[in-house]
Amino acid sequence: MADLLALSRRFIDDGVPQDTGGLGTANRVTLELSEVADGVAMVESFSHVVAFDSGDGLVLFDASLGPFGPAIVKAVRGWRTDPVDTLVYTHGHVDHVGGAGAIMADADERGNRRPEVVGHEHVPQRFDRYDLTNGYNAVINHRQFGGTGLTGPTGDGSSGASFPRNWVRPTLTYRDRMQRRVGDLDLELRHARGETDDHTWTWIPSRRAVCVGDLLIWVFPNAGNPQKVQRYPLEWAHALREIAALEPELLLPAHGLPIDGRDRIRGVLDDVATALELLVGQVLDLMNQGATLDEIIHSVSLPADLLAKPYLQATYDEPEFVVRNVWRMYGGWYDGNPSRLKPPSDAAVAIETAALAGGVDVLVARSLELADAGDFRLACHLVELAAGADPNDAATHRARADVYARRRRAEASLMAKGIYGWASRQSAESAAALDVGDQST
Repeated sequence: MADLLALSRRFIDDGVPQDTGGLGTANRVTLELSEVADGVAMVESFSHVVAFDSGDGLVLFDASLGPFGPAIVKAVRGWRTDPVDTLVYTHGHVDHVGGAGAIMADADERGNRRPEVVGHEHVPQRFDRYDLTNGYNAVINHRQFGGTGLTGPTGDGSSGASFPRNWVRPTLTYRDRMQRRVGDLDLELRHARGETDDHTWTWIPSRRAVCVGDLLIWVFPNAGNPQKVQRYPLEWAHALREIAALEPELLLPAHGLPIDGRDRIRGVLDDVATALELLVGQVLDLMNQGATLDEIIHSVSLPADLLAKPYLQATYDEPEFVVRNVWRMYGGWYDGNPSRLKPPSDAAVAIETAALAGGVDVLVARSLELADAGDFRLACHLVELAAGADPNDAATHRARADVYARRRRAEASLMAKGIYGWASRQSAESAAALDVGDQST
């Protein structure tokens, strides 16, 4: 049983970066249960499951991914055999709800009443949207996780060819706040908009504990994901400040490590809230001055010492993506450049640019020069134009695969790595297919 709180203190108090000093990372998938306080346990998974022994049944927060469900049940049952009274969804993301079927099956096998499943009223709407966009979600998760070596939506380390459809839906929903008593536990559920519009965080006053779901994930907040629906960075910051005002002594996230100590928790929440508030404030100031999205993206920044915090490193999402999400929320999709209001097709622009440059080969050569110099923003732009102008040229695709592979290695965030890695693999496969076609003719 790992001492998760001691590890958390090392990262926070000593400022030790993750993956150094033999400490590993705050985000782990061990499927092991650790008791972090009397009657409070955490199963480290993707995402974690937090369990409370109420004295009259267990209360679980989240259920992890579907394939991890049986292991979650086994870990919890190695700790307590009491019936599960309540399962709280902190939000409806697949990695938080997918394992619920295993929890229901466990209740059936033991002859227990199935637990009440509690979530915000928008969780069922999320499931409905997932059903409408099942194929699209499979595509974007393939781009985001494929080739990263991290767990994809199937939970088996693959990119995932499909997206779940069989949801264990909430049996009890609420809108703003809800009180629920289980055994000796009073649960105060509160709605917040942050990573999602259906987020629940729960205050357990008798334990001075708070279950925050993904409002804290031990990396830079997932408030800008370029392939997903709207995030809410300012409301996210407000929720963190509301949590801090309660002065909790134990904070239990769905990703990363638990944190103990009122001052330690307050400091972490303040840092994360400050980062989000600074981004939103800068973007809105520039928008109010009439700046374009391009001007804003290349102007907004955060203090380096803030980004260096072990729980704010941009290894999943990153500030530049949050900037775009703030623009989308307050400014819509028009970016301020009139040529892009009703633009020509990408292919038309690529063909015209190649003609003006003197051919696709010129664009490819310049792209590789820029990549060698470390200017990947411009290198990717030029090689993309080259591939758009001549999508059937194997040499161009090899160059595109090379440029995007190098850019992937240079990036820190998983989201950027995922998209650039996908583009590289796409062109590598195209080049191989074109080479085979040339040989057969």
